[in-house]
Amino acid sequence: MKNVRKIIQIDEELCNGCGQCVPDCAEGSLKIIDGKARLVADKLCDGLGACLGSCPTGALKIVERPAEEFDEKAVEEFLAKEKEAAQAKEKPKTMDCGCASSHIQTFAPRPAMSPCQAANIPAKTAAKGGVSELTHWPVQIRLIPAHAPFLQNADILVAADCTAVAARNFQEKYLAGKTVMMGCPKFDDAESYVQRFTEIISTCNIKSLTVLIMEVPCCSAMNVIIRKALERAGKNVPVEQITISTRGEELARKTW
Repeated sequence: MKNVRKIIQIDEELCNGCGQCVPDCAEGSLKIIDGKARLVADKLCDGLGACLGSCPTGALKIVERPAEEFDEKAVEEFLAKEKEAAQAKEKPKTMDCGCASSHIQTFAPRPAMSPCQAANIPAKTAAKGGVSELTHWPVQIRLIPAHAPFLQNADILVAADCTAVAARNFQEKYLAGKTVMMGCPKFDDAESYVQRFTEIISTCNIKSLTVLIMEVPCCSAMNVIIRKALERAGKNVPVEQITISTRGEELARKTW
């Protein structure tokens, strides 16, 4: 039965699909579908508007219209199913060759090189590149379990996927000396990211977090995810946010 009540309304023309509203909806009633925020079901929205403040374009507002009554039991069932689905996604996927994509590996760090040693490397050799700065596998947020040994006492680089392509010197400038976790805050499940980082921050004694994002609006959702995780974990971890342009230029650095 529908009654006139307060409920969220999304202006599709204003919505840029950044996803910043998704983590702020405790009921999980908002999702990014086809590049836009969508209300999953009327009965999942309590109409209180906790998501309003996180929308950078003003696409969200509370209106009064005929809608199904808010159903707390339906919310509990929906969130349970979402959690179950997220856990299923996180199970190791085995490729045809028998190699698990989430098989945990730790590599020895590359030996430090003095300026003198670096200067003595022939130009042709240097141009070909050397050993990678990567010290572990996997690198995707969805595939890294909170118990991965390389997370303990780590300086973590949370990098939006596109940054590795945009920044020409990504490894030397941003990855070196850090444990990297990569993902897309627009196309991946934001709430599962919040849960993953909450568990990691709660249990791994993280030294610092560096959030490397693009200048595009959807990337800023990664900041929201990390802030939410820090709040839920109740930990005070130093955070540096670095924003780069689509041409790979560093635009800004700030600490939280």
